[in-house]
Order: sequence, then C-alpha cells, then structure tokens
Amino acid sequence: MPDYGHPLRFATFLGPTNSPPSRPVELAQLSERLGFDFVTFQDHPYRSSYLDTWTLLSWVAARTERIGVSGNVLNLPLRQPPGVLARAAASLDLLSGGRASLGLGAGYFWDAVQAIGGRRLTPLQGVAALEEAIDIIRGVWDADGPGGLDVDGEFYAVHGAERGPAPAHEIPIWLGAHKPKMQGLVGRKADGWLPSLPMMEPGGVAKGNTIIDDAARAAGRDPREITRLLNIFPGQQTPEELTRLAVEDGVSNFILASDDQDVIERFAAETVPAVREHVARERN
Repeated sequence: MPDYGHPLRFATFLGPTNSPPSRPVELAQLSERLGFDFVTFQDHPYRSSYLDTWTLLSWVAARTERIGVSGNVLNLPLRQPPGVLARAAASLDLLSGGRASLGLGAGYFWDAVQAIGGRRLTPLQGVAALEEAIDIIRGVWDADGPGGLDVDGEFYAVHGAERGPAPAHEIPIWLGAHKPKMQGLVGRKADGWLPSLPMMEPGGVAKGNTIIDDAARAAGRDPREITRLLNIFPGQQTPEELTRLAVEDGVSNFILASDDQDVIERFAAETVPAVREHVARERN
C-alpha cells in the first residue's frame, strides 16, 4: 500500500458562475471558516457564464486570510504565454502570503478553445506543450538563476527572458491527468496529480500511481515528492471509501466538487472528521 508521506488535506472545487458574481467568493469564505485547506475553481475562459478564473483567484485571495487558492485546472492553451502565467502566479503568491498553487491542464474542449482564439492541438501535442510550459514557468520562478532564461521548444520559446519574481513559497504545480502520457509527465515534472474520480475507470487511481511512480524513478525522482490529489463529487464516496483511497492508493488531498452550501457544510462536519479518524486508525 503506497504511503507518499503527505498530510491529509481537504478542499472545495467551485464553479465560478457569474450569477450572482459574489457567490463563489462567499463559498470560498465559507470554506475558510469551515477549516478547508484550500479552494479551487474551474477554468473555462470560453464560457460567458463563468467569471474569469484568474481574476476570481486574486479576488478570493484578497477577501480571505488563510485558505489556499488554485485553478482546477487552468486551461494552458488560453493562459499564455507560460512566462507571463509564471509571473502572474508568483505575483498572486507574493500578494497572498504564499497561498497560491498552480493547477494546469493540457487543454480540452478544443472547438471552444479554438473559437475564442486558442490554438488547437492534438492530445500528444498538448502534453508536449505542457512539458515545455512547465520548464519555462520554473525557469521564471528561479529568480537567482544564471543569466536570462532560454527555452527553445516546439510550442513555446523564450530567449533571454528576465527571471523572477520568485514566489513567496515553492508553488506546487499540479496536473489534471487521466491518460498515460499525461500521467508520465506528472512523474517527470509535476508536484502533484489532480484527476477527477468520476472520470476514472475502476482501479484507475492505482494504475495512474504506477505510471507516475515509474516515470518519476526513470527521471531520477522520488515518487514521494508527488502529492496525490483527487476531485470527488458529493454522494458518491463514503468516509470508508475515502479512507481506502487514502490508505491503499496514497491520496492525501480530497477536493469536494460542489456549489451547494449545505453539502459543503455537511462534508466538513461529518465526512472530514470521519475520514481523519479512520485514516489515523488504519495507519497506527
């Protein structure tokens, strides 16, 4: 049974609809009061019914004091170029006192991405582009690195780019990954794996872990460096099942996808303490 050594954490996954605009902010504040560790938001820049996620993350960070913030996950083809995204993330991290994480995806809903001006990529191209972007993002964050930043990729290139600013803490990069190529990239380059449980086949978490762990070792990394996160939906997972995912599959971050205040409150009051108790008992 894998134990990646990461503390058990809980978060919420909110859909930033703009009716009313204050609703996602209020739910984020509620999440903070209930003790959740961080709050995440969907990113669909091609939908007019959604507030811009990056603007929302900044606003939520300014209206809260403790809780972390992240996209779940940011649509890389519409959050370009990567060097500018790196500076945006570092700026948010500095302004929030080290509360930003960077959830990234290779892209999806390509018709909608292309309709609003993004470049359509094949799945393999999307993985390659994301890998190049990660190198650029980390290079920008390395404010003390030698000279200007040079990355000459097929999809993204920077030549002599200024480095910095350095973020307030080491911002983790979490990748939304459901296919083997993306999971391999998680193992090579990312700090966390962030899939959604309803999109996975039975046993998918264990299979993904194996791919990620093998890719990490091949890249000279310790698989324990990689946090295992999981989006879950209300009513689908009992405390016993979440405990099994934590103990047997090494999931340490459970992210509840709901915009229902009652569901969020009940999860915090009932499920979170039950899972913490069960996991502690299983591991002792």
